[in-house]
Amino acid sequence: MKLRSIPFGAAVGLLITTLFLLVAIFAPVIAPHPLGEIVGGVWEPMSDKFVLGTDNLGRDLLSRMIFGARTTIFIALSATALSFGLGTILGFAAAVFGGWLDMTMSRLVDLIMAVPTLIFGLVVLSVLPPTLTILILVMGLLDSTRVYRLARAVAVDINVMDYVEAARLRGEGRRWIIFFEILPNALSPLISELGLRFIFAVLLLSALSFLGLGVQPPDADWGGMVKENKDGIVFGIPAALIPAAAIAMLAISVNLVADWILNRTTDLKGGRGNG
Repeated sequence: MKLRSIPFGAAVGLLITTLFLLVAIFAPVIAPHPLGEIVGGVWEPMSDKFVLGTDNLGRDLLSRMIFGARTTIFIALSATALSFGLGTILGFAAAVFGGWLDMTMSRLVDLIMAVPTLIFGLVVLSVLPPTLTILILVMGLLDSTRVYRLARAVAVDINVMDYVEAARLRGEGRRWIIFFEILPNALSPLISELGLRFIFAVLLLSALSFLGLGVQPPDADWGGMVKENKDGIVFGIPAALIPAAAIAMLAISVNLVADWILNRTTDLKGGRGNG
């Protein structure tokens, strides 16, 4: 794949997404100050000493943003991986096996989806220990219902195709059909949904942290930083707007990359079909 073949929007999205990932990976190395160290006064303005100023306690905002990127991206990626692994496998299994298994899982998913995700998450997290592991599990399990619905719908359509019937006739088992017949032909919609689910995980985490049930101190994430510095908006202090802008930039960049990958895989399939 040549770099010149990447559309401008996708290239910008790929650059920004890669930059966020590198910042998250090397956070302890590039952060100018430790996460919780008080280095100045409250809400100091941007300067040569503090590039983004300080927060509500006098901590370096740039360092908090860097460590917050690590926490936000790690939790969102982990929750997305869990939701996709669980939702895709269960959705494909429901479509292939059918019968009572399909009925039971589909009704359970409908029951969970009947309650808004944020409210469900708030209720569950209010009675469980506020650890990162619990947070990832709750977010991943709740988001897997959306992935399940998409995976099942796609797998139902693919399951009746001629090549799947041919695989059954030559004696292939259900595991082969799921992983070698359905999965490769369901990648396009799943890749598109992957970017959306990651962004929804970032937004859900930010909302939970803003409401006090997400990432707990001394750890930092962008949603919690918005909560910590929200009172400064009244005085024209941008400390809360900077992490909010980072969330928006991450969402846009990931969606640009996901759209490009979806278009590319669709074009490749169309080219093979026309050949």
